[in-house]
Amino acid sequence: MENSQELPEHYSNLIQAGFRRSGDQIYRPHCQSCNECESLRILTTNFVPSKSQKRVLAKNKDICINVIEGERDDYYALYEKYISGAHQDGAMYPPSYEQYRNFIHCHWQSPLFVEGRIDGKLIGVAVTDKVKLGLSALYTFFDPEMSKCSLGTFFILQQILICQQKEIPYLYLGYQIDQCHKMSYKKNFYPHQRYKDNKWGLHIYKQTDR
Repeated sequence: MENSQELPEHYSNLIQAGFRRSGDQIYRPHCQSCNECESLRILTTNFVPSKSQKRVLAKNKDICINVIEGERDDYYALYEKYISGAHQDGAMYPPSYEQYRNFIHCHWQSPLFVEGRIDGKLIGVAVTDKVKLGLSALYTFFDPEMSKCSLGTFFILQQILICQQKEIPYLYLGYQIDQCHKMSYKKNFYPHQRYKDNKWGLHIYKQTDR
């Protein structure tokens, strides 16, 4: 078995080659007849929020953000509520604590938890990994009763802000499939790069996107 102290460095290198983490597993899709999955990363140093993203920030100005290195007791209950309320048609339904632990955590790296609270009540959590030159957004879950608040976008913006404050150049968002509606939000953060043909290519915004 590989030395667990070396795995975080290997993981960082693989993230830069378009890989992702799920629990202890590091993977990258490989389909002979399809190449639609493109790993996407935001260039955080040059990022400026669009008008719609600024509205999301203003709408959620009452949310208090904390970055936590250790998991809190109330995280799983919110995760369970999120999956049961928003993703009954997905592979993660029905949720269980074992499934949650196996997905979020791994033995060789501890994730960061970007939590949002209103008057002390937990309303959302973005799970993200520290990697070389960046953060890698693993998963976000939030109170489905607040679905109109665009909390998925809000928590990406919070992770970008963390990167900017710490002078971290990249936020990795995982795989973008342009034809998949559930993934389309990722391409709305500019400038970003996509990993295609074993290299990162730059995508800059058009004026109509802003």
